[in-house]
Amino acid sequence: MSAPTETRADSGAMSHRAILEALSGLLLVLFVAMASSTIVSTALPRIIGDLEGSQTQYTWVVTATLLTATATTPIWGKLSDLYSKKLLVQLSIVIFVIGSLIAGFTQNTEQLIAARAFQGLGMGGVQALVQVAIAAMIPPRERGRYNGYLGGVMALATVGGPLLGGLIVDTSWLGWRWCFFIGAPFAVIALAVLQKTLHLPVMRRDNVKIDYFGATLIAAGVSVILVWISFVDDAFAWLSWQTFAMVGGGAVLLALAVWVESRVSEPVVPLPIVRERTTALAIIGSLAVGMAMFGGAVFLGQYFQIGRGYSPTEAGLLMIPMMFGVLVSSTIAGRAITKSGRIKPYVVAGTIILVIGFAGLSFLDHDTPLWYVGTAMALVGIGVGLSMQNLVLAVQNTVSLKDIGAASSTVAFFRSLGGTIGVSVLGAVLARRVSESITSQLTAMGVPAGSTSGGSSLNLAALPDPIQHVVRSAYGDATGHIFLISMGIAVIGVIAAIAMKPAQLRSTVDLAPAAAKEPAFAD
Repeated sequence: MSAPTETRADSGAMSHRAILEALSGLLLVLFVAMASSTIVSTALPRIIGDLEGSQTQYTWVVTATLLTATATTPIWGKLSDLYSKKLLVQLSIVIFVIGSLIAGFTQNTEQLIAARAFQGLGMGGVQALVQVAIAAMIPPRERGRYNGYLGGVMALATVGGPLLGGLIVDTSWLGWRWCFFIGAPFAVIALAVLQKTLHLPVMRRDNVKIDYFGATLIAAGVSVILVWISFVDDAFAWLSWQTFAMVGGGAVLLALAVWVESRVSEPVVPLPIVRERTTALAIIGSLAVGMAMFGGAVFLGQYFQIGRGYSPTEAGLLMIPMMFGVLVSSTIAGRAITKSGRIKPYVVAGTIILVIGFAGLSFLDHDTPLWYVGTAMALVGIGVGLSMQNLVLAVQNTVSLKDIGAASSTVAFFRSLGGTIGVSVLGAVLARRVSESITSQLTAMGVPAGSTSGGSSLNLAALPDPIQHVVRSAYGDATGHIFLISMGIAVIGVIAAIAMKPAQLRSTVDLAPAAAKEPAFAD
């Protein structure tokens, strides 16, 4: 066991070099996790086509990962307030690697959805714990500068991921399964780097129980509602016993979860923190940004490939404007926030730009000029870069070090929840509109609507040329409608950002010296 150390540190506790060394492992972990999602996003149309999957299954491959990541995020955060943050990060990486390998060997869409759900357990840990570890090392005032590095890694993963995914899919001797395998060796390297560079204070607390029951209720309630969203107006009507059972059951489960969280000693979503004005508004903003960003952007790769006929590699290249916007805006904003200590102006500006970007994308159809699509995507990227990470920073600035894990993971939880709901809702809307459009066009051509079955409408290579054109135009024209919905959701984020109370970022890791507790032991 290493020597005791303080749980609280001031801005001079770690040198810039020491922080960068520790960040190297954390950012590598984050890159691997994020790249795994973006690699798959470009390859997914080909994957689902090869596995003879449907549009609903396409949506659930994404939703399953987000759902399990969402459900476990608050648990990871709470555990990080009680146990070794480094050990938890390493455990989440192991889970992620196992899930990736299983996904690579799947033989059908059902297996792939299950594997991605397991992979999401690890991804939720990585995404939550990286934020927690950074918050434990760096004061909020200085964190703005380091958030620029964070934004750069996120942008690199989101830019490089689609390109790499496209190249893997388009390379005959690799194939789409390597989209899952390729992250494993890098994750193993991240484990080794973390073991050497990451040394964080550990707060030992005895007789503490994790509220797994509350987390299970939250996950179950959200899952039931998402299943309803996926199948309503298709497998059953809006006004039906299935609707009342699912919506009512989901609402009861979530209400019970709130009741449980208000009574347990260690809730996974601490209600006192959630009720604070800054946290509550940041949660609303994160929910809206998550719904708009995840729910909208996940379908861009499908738009370029299915709606416009580009290859996976070309689709990855066409995604660059959005990711470049994230990189530039997060880097510039991070340094500006560190210099000024003010965060609200950047969050407000980011949410407004996000709305403008989605408004531009709402006019997409199957022959929209690419320069127009790229400009709108760049605006969306700028909006995300200015708002997403800074909403987490706004909350971290209001809580003590002992609660940093729960607070950070709570915001990440609701952002991921927003993304999960967004992907599910917008995916369901897209599936309905595509189905209606294909049926209408085929009927007008005198072709039976079932001509796209016998496989999947996403497996275009198996369809005759005239029907391929019908499917492409249906996807291209329907995509603009889901971005219109994303714009409406993002407006909620603007309102929440404007309502946030202006605050100066503090220059210490903890709120006050009294917040520190002893004994503490370093990893």
